[in-house]
Amino acid sequence: MVTLGDVAKQANVSKMTVSRVINHPEQVTDELKQLVFTAMRQLDYRPNVAAKALANNRTQVIKFFILEDIDTVEPYYMNLLFGIASGLDKKQYALQLVTKNNFDLGGSDGYIITGARYEDYEWIDRLEKPVVIFGENRNGYDFVDTDNKQGTTLATEYAIAKNYQSIVFLGIDVKEPFEYSREAGYINTLQKHQKLPQIYRMGNHSHETEQFIRDHWRQFATNTAFIVASDRMALGVIRGLQAQNANIPTDFGIIGFDGVFLDQVTNPKLSTVRQPVQDMGQLAAEMLLRKIDQNGAPQGEKLIPPELMIRGTMRQ
Repeated sequence: MVTLGDVAKQANVSKMTVSRVINHPEQVTDELKQLVFTAMRQLDYRPNVAAKALANNRTQVIKFFILEDIDTVEPYYMNLLFGIASGLDKKQYALQLVTKNNFDLGGSDGYIITGARYEDYEWIDRLEKPVVIFGENRNGYDFVDTDNKQGTTLATEYAIAKNYQSIVFLGIDVKEPFEYSREAGYINTLQKHQKLPQIYRMGNHSHETEQFIRDHWRQFATNTAFIVASDRMALGVIRGLQAQNANIPTDFGIIGFDGVFLDQVTNPKLSTVRQPVQDMGQLAAEMLLRKIDQNGAPQGEKLIPPELMIRGTMRQ
């Protein structure tokens, strides 16, 4: 059986270096990693992750809880899962997906939780392993999220700069921090420019925003821009305006929020506030692994700057 020493001899490095490459690759140069990985492939050496976990009294498993319905058409969670898995893979951790309809069975070393609502924190408080929340929260938990306020600030500033006279915000009807932040970016920007906010809230579904536009069509004058809290909702706005033969983007502009797939398939293509979802997932995984290594020490919050993507639904 190939041993760690065999790999070290093949790569012409010390056993300590091989161990560091396997267990702490971020502490080793790319050149050394390449030497060791090449030797491992040549010798068909595979680290015994199970033995390592047993020795460290760990499971090498991280559980990812999704506490909201997953829209199978929108690959937001596929991008997020890929990012989390990439972050965990660096430390040979396995990812276990747990949806809100399943029980928490089996052991793990920690949890990443997304879609948490106010009523969920009662049971989250009882979890004994380290937790990182994916998404803004005001319950004192470590979290990773987009800078939601900055995102809608960028969108609203752009709409004002392009001389849309009326700027309307369509928000998600949830009392959650990410939505408050998105609304705050919009409100603060309008107030800075001495304009009055117009906010409407509804479910995060395209059919609801489409029906909203149909029902309220006459109250929106030409030269209106809609700042929308999700791309899914923005898709409904496009459909509703097109049903009225509205001229997009000359008379009506739309900016969504997410930038994951849906913005690419609308016609015209949707302007949006893009979240770097894969990068955020990887950061959430890295934050949790640091927390585990530091025996649950607080990690704080990480807000990632979004990017405004201007396409066919806004004047350029």
